[in-house]
Amino acid sequence: MKIVIDRDIPFIKGLFEQYADVEYVAGADINRDMVADADALIVRTRTRCNASLLEGSRVRIIATATIGTDHIDTNYCFKRGIIVANAAGCNARGVLQWIAAVLHHIVKRKECNTNELRLGVVGVGNVGSLVVEYARSWGFDVVMCDPPRARREEGDFREFDELLTSCDILTFHTPLDDTTRHLLNSDNISRLREDAIIINASRGGVVDNEAVLASGHDYYYDVWEGEPIVPSAVLQGAVLATPHIAGYSRQGKANASAMVVRAVASMFGFRLGGWYPSEVTPTVSRPISWEDMCRSIGDYFDIEAESAHLKASSESFEAQRNGYNYREEYF
Repeated sequence: MKIVIDRDIPFIKGLFEQYADVEYVAGADINRDMVADADALIVRTRTRCNASLLEGSRVRIIATATIGTDHIDTNYCFKRGIIVANAAGCNARGVLQWIAAVLHHIVKRKECNTNELRLGVVGVGNVGSLVVEYARSWGFDVVMCDPPRARREEGDFREFDELLTSCDILTFHTPLDDTTRHLLNSDNISRLREDAIIINASRGGVVDNEAVLASGHDYYYDVWEGEPIVPSAVLQGAVLATPHIAGYSRQGKANASAMVVRAVASMFGFRLGGWYPSEVTPTVSRPISWEDMCRSIGDYFDIEAESAHLKASSESFEAQRNGYNYREEYF
């Protein structure tokens, strides 16, 4: 059998060779010829898994080392009987710590206290739930919007329109689909408070980048429409900009790799179900005060330096992303 793997997925090189022929390829270069005789694909967002890639192949499973699956035509895969496995929640704490760095920057820049700011969290899944938990402990007035959860369960979930008109900061943590594409757009952005701040570490298409730029609102982005090719004005207009690395912690990457390995191993009966990279220490979650977080976050993640690097050489967006030195999670 044959497995095609995105070569930039860490920790798993050499793992499957005892069971299959393995081909490691840059994600954007995985093509129909390579896939034709493959039984499994292990990918990231840069591989578009659709009929153009998969038609006529013998692929039985696509395991993506990402939370989102918008790069995969899941309807096509369902009809073809191709299993799609993702790594939901793998990098939630990595993204949380990116958000922590952004919130620290905002509070410092505004010269205010956390209890003076209302934070609207749009999407309260694996990442959003952590943002809610920690932001509340740090003193922010947090309100939540998550229509699917609101339909399934009780909870203090608010309408998106209410967050638009009442929040000082909006942070997006939704998947990208037909219901969330351009959730913030040229039609509704005018409802935001004049000095409202926008944060996006979910998917680039969740907000209309050009509309946000034209609005004059401050924004902090890790994800971008059309990446890795990002219009210079949009990128330079961000207060802080990073190249889709919010979840790029060692633990997040180890979790993702372990999850895709588990999915493929389960599918084919490989004895790898309990594998986890031996060189990575899993994160032990802990509370951290606002003061302690502000004192320590720069030691683990210098977001201002990351942003300056990207803005100075935006043409190397993909190289910066693929060559990123994974940071350590510490809460």
